[in-house]
Amino acid sequence: MQDYLLPLNEQQREAVLYTEGALMIVAGAGSGKTKVLTTRIGHLINNGVDSFRILALTFTNKAAKEMKERIEHMLGNSEARNLYIGTFHSVFSRILRVEAERLGYPNNFTIYDTDDAKSVLKNIIKEQNLDEKIYKVAYVFNRISASKNNLYTYKEYQADHAAQQEDARSNRPLIGQLFEAYSKRCFKNGAMDFDDLLVNMYILLTNFPEVLAKYQHKFRYVMIDEYQDTNLAQYHIIKLLGAVHENICVVGDDAQSIYSFRGASMENIFQFQKDYDDVKIIKLEQNYRSSKTILDAANQVITNNKNQIKKELWTDKAAGEKIKLVGTFTDNDEGKFVADAIIEHKLRNHYKNKDFAILYRTNAQSRAFEESLRRLNINYKIFGGLSFYQRKEVKDYVAYLRILVNTQDEESLRRIINYPARGIGTTTINKISFEAQTQNKTFWEILLEAQSIGFKGATLTAIQDFVLMIRNVQGMLEKKNAYEIAFEIGKVSGIVKDLHADKTVEGLARYENLQELQNSIKEYTETPTEDGEVVERSLGAYLQQITLLTDANENEEDGDTVKLMTIHASKGLEFPCVFVVGLEENIFPSSMSMYDREDLEEERRLFYVAITRAKEKVWISFASNRYRFGSLIQNEPSRFIDELPTQLVDANLSSKPKKQNPFAGPSKPASPSSADKTIQQKKVFSSASTTHVASANFKEDDTSGLEVGMQVEHQRFGFGNVTSLEGAIANKIATIDFGTMGEKKIMLNYAKLRIVRG
Repeated sequence: MQDYLLPLNEQQREAVLYTEGALMIVAGAGSGKTKVLTTRIGHLINNGVDSFRILALTFTNKAAKEMKERIEHMLGNSEARNLYIGTFHSVFSRILRVEAERLGYPNNFTIYDTDDAKSVLKNIIKEQNLDEKIYKVAYVFNRISASKNNLYTYKEYQADHAAQQEDARSNRPLIGQLFEAYSKRCFKNGAMDFDDLLVNMYILLTNFPEVLAKYQHKFRYVMIDEYQDTNLAQYHIIKLLGAVHENICVVGDDAQSIYSFRGASMENIFQFQKDYDDVKIIKLEQNYRSSKTILDAANQVITNNKNQIKKELWTDKAAGEKIKLVGTFTDNDEGKFVADAIIEHKLRNHYKNKDFAILYRTNAQSRAFEESLRRLNINYKIFGGLSFYQRKEVKDYVAYLRILVNTQDEESLRRIINYPARGIGTTTINKISFEAQTQNKTFWEILLEAQSIGFKGATLTAIQDFVLMIRNVQGMLEKKNAYEIAFEIGKVSGIVKDLHADKTVEGLARYENLQELQNSIKEYTETPTEDGEVVERSLGAYLQQITLLTDANENEEDGDTVKLMTIHASKGLEFPCVFVVGLEENIFPSSMSMYDREDLEEERRLFYVAITRAKEKVWISFASNRYRFGSLIQNEPSRFIDELPTQLVDANLSSKPKKQNPFAGPSKPASPSSADKTIQQKKVFSSASTTHVASANFKEDDTSGLEVGMQVEHQRFGFGNVTSLEGAIANKIATIDFGTMGEKKIMLNYAKLRIVRG
């Protein structure tokens, strides 16, 4: 047996050795799917398959890079460099650059990221004098994107009765018109957005049989990672490419399908079994990541979903600690609890900051945790925060670079034509845009004809100087590398000088970002070439590389920091210790997902993903009160808490041995059954409300003069002593010891308290 097969378990080995025919690998969380996929590719090459004939598609550049590195390490040769391994977008853009002219695009077409695409749409909405409050850019963009992912062109969208009815009901009947204008604008600009890379790949394969045949025979083996995350366009492209040899292997897990909002369809993984007559299904059920307790809890939760491929993950790891269930009074208390727990376990168990992750349903929840971590001087990093390449000054510089490669790119021209200011104002830009639309020419072509169109004086001089500057630097494209060109345009455009002159803290940070961009281009051009590999160092190649970067590439390990992220962003990651926070109805599950079974099941899959990120410890927390839309809202604990096996949960919520936790109700003798009942948190508030009958003379008092040491009465919690006061007058919080009901933090603006006098 080959050495690389020895570390594999029986199911993994079977998946590697089954090379001919359709294969679906159902890979549970932490079951070693990347190892299987890379070993399978290495096994093919080791058995004589030409590496040029293997296609492997992933969803992140990070995953593709890891696969290549593993294969190179396994084979010990350069064959891995010949593989077509990459994201759908990067591989398809590579093919489209070869075939673009068939579709009427230049081979050096620009790739618009989401911000670029929305900027184009915003300009079109303005040009058509539509109400931007009704035709919100984000809404229109998402509508167009969803249509493209379902392989709808603007013509098909306009002909679709259901789509037109929905737009009419939403008071946006002209979305089809905007879709058409946007599509034509991108085409005229020689640009494709991310969705176009999929749509145009599909069009290329369906409209040009010779191209389809070329790539069908080129790729004898097709492998897809995270198949449950594919959308309709990706599904059809994969099916077309694999139709001749049918040596198609998909790896995925229906229990981790969490991206329907991006157009992903879990149905693709079910449909795969119907598309091929002799499909082989192999389940990877041994988990190498989590403790037995964590795994058993996750298994129990996911059994509540009806639409799933049945599997039972198992591990030979020890049971480990129970899952900790923690209830707090407010979201700020929840943040304090998490920060305190991190400090405690770092001291007690010698964990580092990087061993902890805080996972939440929405980005807005991060505030309380950030504040608490800062207060205790715990270093943290927001995973999925603003990408380096999304910062304004970086996008401005990149726009200059794009124009040098593709002058048809109107979006980039608009961005930089008057930055730094050079006397080409909004009125001039609007006139250029009008002439371009009227004459059906590109923005750049109008700039070339500025004098004949009627521009005069200082405006004409400014336009001509701008054009001359771009043309002069363009003359370097064939002779100079990416860094030399970038350095030159940064100098002659004035963008570097402009930021260097700003000596504010923000200005210095922006200038440093430009320096870092230049450094990255310098590093790109000076990376040594490897034997036998031709590495392109042109500006165009560099731009393609940075445009296709994903969030995962922008958030590599950043020292010893606690990671904060949405659960969606955590997919594919793992940590020794995980806090899953905000487990409340209307937050998790989301209020938008509670009235439809499919949506609710996706929320449950999201909870499953969150739990299975952990290796050793899991905390699940919720707050009974949380500010939302300016009001303090009382929340019920999430229904998902009820689905956890009670025997695997430590629900002793008391943080101080001698005081009853606010959520535990009246004091009772400790017993396993009463501990289990604390999971049923929906009973907490009703049971607590029966513990005190308000005094006959109860009347709410003005608490603005409340002082430490005073005694108060609360309608539900009873009599208590004020032990501390904190916060500003408008948001003052009192800590009150209510005896058997425990110590509670009360926001005085919302509390109904009677001050006990005499």
